[in-house]
Amino acid sequence: MKKVVLSVVAALALSAAPAFAADMPVKAAPAAPAAAPSPWDIAFGSALMNDYMWRGITQSAHKPSVAAYFEPRYNINKDLQLYAGISGESIKFPNKAAAEIDFYAGVRPTFGPVAFDFGVWYYYYPGGDNQYLTDNFGIVNTFADASFYEVYGHATWTVNDYIALGANVFYTPSYLNTGAAGTYYSGTVKVTAPANMLPNGLGAYASGELGRQELGTTNSDLFVYGGIPVDLPSYTTWNAGIGLTYKVFTLDLRYSDSDLSKENCYLITGDPHAGVNGVGLGTSNWCGSSFIAKLSADLTLGSLK
Repeated sequence: MKKVVLSVVAALALSAAPAFAADMPVKAAPAAPAAAPSPWDIAFGSALMNDYMWRGITQSAHKPSVAAYFEPRYNINKDLQLYAGISGESIKFPNKAAAEIDFYAGVRPTFGPVAFDFGVWYYYYPGGDNQYLTDNFGIVNTFADASFYEVYGHATWTVNDYIALGANVFYTPSYLNTGAAGTYYSGTVKVTAPANMLPNGLGAYASGELGRQELGTTNSDLFVYGGIPVDLPSYTTWNAGIGLTYKVFTLDLRYSDSDLSKENCYLITGDPHAGVNGVGLGTSNWCGSSFIAKLSADLTLGSLK
């Protein structure tokens, strides 16, 4: 009888075991580690503008221009990025070059609210004609290739969510391949409107830049009066404007000007449609005031995921 009781108790215990096991809390299996975000990204975009102004001088003879760029990036960490890119703009140069192709690369370190950008930029102007300018003003410019490079540095201090201040410097040993050294430095300010100021996801900003282009003396590529090198004029330029943003789109409306006289503007640009002043010197309006409307789209591959 004792054996029978023990057998019944054992059977009951075994039959109850699964129920007890089901009621016990089960330790969850460890979750698979989240995949680390890729350090690679690509920025790209395009733009349409009624005038391609560069440092106060039109590059498109005050005509419309289109632009596009492609920029792979590698993020070493959240505060250090390497990048390289290519961009292109339609232009109208005196030497008949119709396109500007830019190759550039650099590094972007960030220290708290201050972001830096250091790199090199090559401006390539294919299709130049080496006999594009022989005029009656004493200037003969025979170089077909206006391509040149610059090294540069930028610093942007994000003061708060609304204000950013910037400083920029560019240097080339041969501005537009003339042999004249060039240094451009400028300061910028940008004020961004609060995110809830405009409806329907619209954003707005106001920005401006004040810059100085220092230029040296040309080499044998550019002559005045039978072989004397030209002292290219240095000048001050500025621009100010407002912009509206919506998702990846930006509409920028901007005023640009410089203190270059029409005579000095001609000396720098070689405008083939130059006028003549009262003493027989060439004059150009390529460096005067201009209103620029630019519609652009900018996005990154990461933002599409």
